Amino acid sequence: MNQTLIQIFDQACRDYAEEPAFSCLGQSIRFSELELAVSEFARFLQQLGLVKGDRIAIQLPNILQFPVAVFGALRAGLAVVNTNPLYTESEMLHQFADAGVRAVLVLVDFQGKVAAVQKQAGIEFVIVTEVADLHSAPRRWLINGLLRWRNRKSRGHLPEGAIRFRQAMSRGRGSSVFHAPGIVAGDLAFLQYTGGTTGVAKGAMLSHGNLVANLRQVMAALSSIWLPGREVLVAPLPLYHIFACLACMLLGIRGGANVLLIPNPRDIPGFVRELRRHRFTLFMGLNTLFNALCRNEEFHKLDFSSLKLTVSGGMALTSDTAEKWLQVTGNRIVEGYGLTETSPVVALNPVDAPRVGTIGKPLEDTEVRLVSNGQPVSPGEPGELQVRGPQVMQGYWQRPEATKEVVDADGWFSTGDIAVQEADGYLRIVDRIKDMIIVSGFNVYPNEVEDAISLHPDIIECAAVGVADAETVEAVKLFVVSSNSALTEADVRNFARQQLTGYKVPKYVEFADDLPKSNVGKVLRKELRDK
Repeated sequence: MNQTLIQIFDQACRDYAEEPAFSCLGQSIRFSELELAVSEFARFLQQLGLVKGDRIAIQLPNILQFPVAVFGALRAGLAVVNTNPLYTESEMLHQFADAGVRAVLVLVDFQGKVAAVQKQAGIEFVIVTEVADLHSAPRRWLINGLLRWRNRKSRGHLPEGAIRFRQAMSRGRGSSVFHAPGIVAGDLAFLQYTGGTTGVAKGAMLSHGNLVANLRQVMAALSSIWLPGREVLVAPLPLYHIFACLACMLLGIRGGANVLLIPNPRDIPGFVRELRRHRFTLFMGLNTLFNALCRNEEFHKLDFSSLKLTVSGGMALTSDTAEKWLQVTGNRIVEGYGLTETSPVVALNPVDAPRVGTIGKPLEDTEVRLVSNGQPVSPGEPGELQVRGPQVMQGYWQRPEATKEVVDADGWFSTGDIAVQEADGYLRIVDRIKDMIIVSGFNVYPNEVEDAISLHPDIIECAAVGVADAETVEAVKLFVVSSNSALTEADVRNFARQQLTGYKVPKYVEFADDLPKSNVGKVLRKELRDK
């Protein structure tokens, strides 16, 4: 219970030394090679003068440098600030300044944005890397050279005093000096910023102990199917997101898996070509990605005979998508639930008895309760989901008042999600409190509307929001992405009437080419409401 992530990492490198740990764009790195690279990067960070507790931002897509940098930073006693490479300069400035970041590791394609905020954010050290910096020659020269030519006009200026990643690794390799920082379970491991979709992004303080506890909890839930040192885990979701960070990178290390890193999952044809090269056994994704893959004809032709587990997180899984995935792959999706503030996993469907439309049951050592106006709700009634367990964050970085708003004196964390608990313990998320639509006094949950209407064969995806209405105070408005240009608003409403009670039927329907999404593909209802 008092383990650190570095102890987990060191044990994995001993147990699975010659097994592949991560693979990306045709290059694999074994656990023994990963351990050497992590040690080199940790020594380099100490050479810079970084000390225990300092923060380093890692701003990379899913490439081999990501796990090397994370575990190198943790070994040196630093706290990792995971940062979306696609952030705007203002978003980066807020996060870097708020976290007090001293160093940044950034992909060369985004170096110009770091350079623009470097002085204002107080960043002392910038390490710049290219996609294939950890690949063997000549593959490294070919990939980096091609990308250098393709992106030559968009990379921007090199940050002041920037250090090349390969140079940094060489400096670490040339030093034998390393001062063990004395890491303990209560030390900060990740400063993980919330998405900021409901306000200013806040840094959730996740300790080594928080994450080790969640790893233990998730591994216990998957123990019946996980073969240590033998799994090939597909990781298309960005590792800078807490779900992928734990469920792909950290869990892969803990269980000795070969984690297949996908740098650009939005390139569906390229993604499918990469999958064709591997006999993958585990797949971590989310609803929009599963939906997109199932619409790709080449994906249908893949060999799914080795696939034994698909896990969905990050957003609600629709029954239509779950059914399509089962038809194409022969594999049921196991849905889970979590939040940044809970490291992140709270609940997961049992792998042998997944129930579509639910998030499963709470993980071991995790307490849940449902409340309304501060009081427990009756069995089967909806209420706000509250969570208590060893995975709950230490609090929000430098925001004690914000922490008190969501974590009470007894350690209960208020999720902001409305749930119902079934008689046998399965939990069903109804919706977020702020997304709930009130039509003439009746509660309408967008997830329910979307799940029902997405069953229409001509609808690729949809999103429901509440809009002001003179007659009913609020009304349901549905944004629809359709594969049929002849589909009309009346068609959608007529279909909805067959699936939903009258007050839940969308009063307004608007067709769109696509829906605004977060960096992990979660539909941003707030942007739709603001239209």
